[in-house]
Amino acid sequence: MSTRPPTPVAGSTAPAHEAATEQQDGSGLKAGLKNRHLSMIAIGGVIGAGLFVGSASGIAAAGPGILVSYALVGVMVVFVMRMLGEMAAANPTSGSFSAYADRALGRWAGFSIGWLYWFFWVVVLAVEATAGARILEGWVPAVPQWGWALIVMVVLTATNLASVASYGEFEFWFAGIKVVAIAGFIVLGALAVLGVLPGSHDDAVGLGNLTAHGGFLPNGPGKILTGVLLVVFSFMGSEIVTLAAGESADPERAVTKATNSVIWRIGVFYLGSIFIVVALLPWNDPSIAKDGSYVAALNSIGVAHAGQIMNVIVLTAVLSCLNSGLYTASRMAFSLGRRGDAPKAFARATGRGVPQAAILGSVVFGFLAVFFNYRYPDTVFLFLLNASGAIALFVWLVICFSQLRMRKIILREAPERLRVRMWLYPYLTWATILMIVFVLGYMLTDTADGGGRDQVVVSVLAALAVVAVAVVRQLLHKSRKDSPTRS
Repeated sequence: MSTRPPTPVAGSTAPAHEAATEQQDGSGLKAGLKNRHLSMIAIGGVIGAGLFVGSASGIAAAGPGILVSYALVGVMVVFVMRMLGEMAAANPTSGSFSAYADRALGRWAGFSIGWLYWFFWVVVLAVEATAGARILEGWVPAVPQWGWALIVMVVLTATNLASVASYGEFEFWFAGIKVVAIAGFIVLGALAVLGVLPGSHDDAVGLGNLTAHGGFLPNGPGKILTGVLLVVFSFMGSEIVTLAAGESADPERAVTKATNSVIWRIGVFYLGSIFIVVALLPWNDPSIAKDGSYVAALNSIGVAHAGQIMNVIVLTAVLSCLNSGLYTASRMAFSLGRRGDAPKAFARATGRGVPQAAILGSVVFGFLAVFFNYRYPDTVFLFLLNASGAIALFVWLVICFSQLRMRKIILREAPERLRVRMWLYPYLTWATILMIVFVLGYMLTDTADGGGRDQVVVSVLAALAVVAVAVVRQLLHKSRKDSPTRS
């Protein structure tokens, strides 16, 4: 018979009681994250390396209309985060949406989305480690690229193994640098657009670049959807705060604050910074593709050494993503272990409240993915990359369907715990589901090599394989439970 513990009932006192017991006997996580850690994780979670290095391709495809693409995806993420916030405020847990899917949709759903999410982040570890290694090799070429990748992986693994407070402290400063950089960029850019940048004798740039070069939608309105495909995955990571909240002193308050502030975070950091880029430069300026959108914008207003400044910022974003990716993957593995859906060792934590086996298990696969990235970049690693390509959308879809059921469960069992509510339930939830399904469907029209169709097809195959394993495990568990006990 399975030893899987029951999923806590939303609104019951069980989760808090169990957490206290775990902390006393050394088998569970500890509340080592401070409010400032959670606040910065929430703010920095929406600023990934993809924003800095991936926005140029979106601008090239949609022109100034890329702002509409970012706005559409931003609205979708705001809705998804509101739904997740509703469930997380009622029942904070390190398993987050995987645990809620387990309760609302069935054990197969929690198992499947939990392992797919874990897989997504361990592949991201390889991508980010390689990206960071390229920058570091440019500064210190005496160390080979693979050596730098190894160094950053080992350092951040050690950080995560030390304590959750170490992770929180590193992420606080990483996220802080990203936030200050984006804020500084927006302020400088806005001053240049208005023509009041200190030390500059140029006239105001104004808003002419938004319409002067073929119009606001120079390549047609259809390219807005192409832009959506190019930018949607740069928003992944917003949900990390709901996993981290389980290791804070006041998880309900942290989740509520984070989900309530997601609107201005996306509005300022994404829409604000991209608006500055397309206002400062013509959308088809060759420097955007050559140097990157942010470097090109900084160069246009005379910021010295813009390329190296942006390299430091991108490296910070990469290290932040690595740090959070390892933390997130390990906590999801820990939660799966607690529910009996992963090896039992993953469910154990050290006396410092660190799930050591879950961290090491995640980083081993991460190291393996790094090896594949260097040894088989066009075959094995490309397959891994495509297999994880659409998982972000699968996660958001599962959050939507879970919230449809969990709202009813919470209202029935503990209505007083419904402190965060999804707006216009269930209409906006269904609208969000339709938006996500539409994006997945539109990805199938992207037939470029390694494009959206490849990602959706391979990701769906990977998801079906995991779901099949979940269903078989559930059937085997049921058959063992129903079989007569032998004397």
